[in-house]
Amino acid sequence: MLILDGNTERSMKEQAEGGYPREVCGLLLGRFEDRRQVRQVSEAHAAGNLNQDRSGDRYDMDPTDYLRIENAGRARGLEVVGVYHSHPDHPSRPSETDRQRAEEIWQAAESWSYLILEVASGRLVSLRSWVLREGAFREEEVRILPISH
Repeated sequence: MLILDGNTERSMKEQAEGGYPREVCGLLLGRFEDRRQVRQVSEAHAAGNLNQDRSGDRYDMDPTDYLRIENAGRARGLEVVGVYHSHPDHPSRPSETDRQRAEEIWQAAESWSYLILEVASGRLVSLRSWVLREGAFREEEVRILPISH
């Protein structure tokens, strides 16, 4: 299960809609709970998409951004619990490219959460999360907590 607070969900929504029609991406920071089965997200941080040729349907996360976000989170006691990216005018299901890239990293281990935001005509219409297990993505429950002020 992936647990997001409303502020984090809103931040990703604004980024995904603002980046349309390009894919946007970033990292989810937080904590693993319940033997790593629950991912409690505290923050979502945007990273650059280095894929300029196919930015409408591919992302290549900037490794400098990745390290900066990971290190800043670690300094505050947080760890990377997931990755997010948008699918402009495409369903919030992992593509074969998404699966292959995740499998390269995770192989036999269970992956982080892969949160996909479907943006159609510039508006967020769906937000779903997936975990790679045994070479296949399985959808996980996403719980969004109320916005805190």
